[in-house]
Amino acid sequence: MKKESMVFVIAEIGVNWNGDYILLKQMMTYAKNSGCNAVKLQAYNKEIIKNHPEFSRLIKCTVTPSNINKIDQLAKSVDIEWFCTPMFPEAVDFLDPFVNRYKVRQYDGKLLLENNTSSLVEKILNTGKEVMISCEHSPKDLDLYDHPNIKWLYCVSKYPCSLEELDFTYLDDFDGFSNHHPHFIAPLSASILGAEIIEIHITSDKSKSFFDNNVSFDYSELLQLVDLIRRSEKLKK
Repeated sequence: MKKESMVFVIAEIGVNWNGDYILLKQMMTYAKNSGCNAVKLQAYNKEIIKNHPEFSRLIKCTVTPSNINKIDQLAKSVDIEWFCTPMFPEAVDFLDPFVNRYKVRQYDGKLLLENNTSSLVEKILNTGKEVMISCEHSPKDLDLYDHPNIKWLYCVSKYPCSLEELDFTYLDDFDGFSNHHPHFIAPLSASILGAEIIEIHITSDKSKSFFDNNVSFDYSELLQLVDLIRRSEKLKK
């Protein structure tokens, strides 16, 4: 993480770039100019799409072996770090040469909590790189809780979630917060309360039907939020 910033802010582009590389570069640029540390994408496969028909329109937005070089070059041209949420273990193989870290979604974090093991997490840890894992409940009882390469993010996976569904009373059990609340009061509060990592969804246009728009911040909101986070950092020094 960058030493000049106490909070590592991730702009979750996810699938909101809609398979449009011009839009993807624009979103990366706005994230960079807003003061974000990194952007994040997602990697689905056909099996996941098949099991979840509602995801069918996302296949053009996934990171694949055929488009990963182009995505990497776009990020380098903007000078911002990018990484990815692999949703199947094999994705780690083609992602690993390009990313410095990984993110595990709340669904896989829940499976880890329930089973105390995960083939996806194990494969990522074998790379020796950092992995951020979203969980709705405290991971303190897990064998992997103190693993040096794992960062735990508190996340309520409902899209969107209300303020009443968030519980920051045990935020200290986590390293950060992954936001699904439509107002930036939630990620800003998490940052002020000590979260070292803040992940937020972003969109280019709230009026369009991008998949994650109901939990995403537009460019104006992103700029305001990151500015407030950076201002609040000064209170912690």
